[in-house]
Amino acid sequence: QVQLVESGGGLVQAGGSLRLSCVASGSTFGINAMGWYRQVLGLQRELVAFISDRSRNYADAVKGRFTISREKVKNTVYLQMNALKPEDTAVYFCNVEARWNNANYNYWGQGTQVTVSS
Repeated sequence: QVQLVESGGGLVQAGGSLRLSCVASGSTFGINAMGWYRQVLGLQRELVAFISDRSRNYADAVKGRFTISREKVKNTVYLQMNALKPEDTAVYFCNVEARWNNANYNYWGQGTQVTVSS
């Protein structure tokens, strides 16, 4: 019902910046919130940042460095990542929470690799 296309990942030196984008398409009317998670191979996926009409939430590890924003009319969420550290290296996944017909749904993007070199 919802497809997510992520872009903006890549290789960057420590201290550099990247801007991730995620565009939702399909049945986007019921989207309540969009955000980003990240996962290192062999570890659990962890929340990076999430945004809704009511709130924004950041992981402690990225507060002050990352900024999440959303353009609802474009069904797009962004993650501006500044002052990147090697420990930010991970696959970053876009996530969407939606509600249709009194049912909740959760969708994931394919992931985009972010690699920060030291």
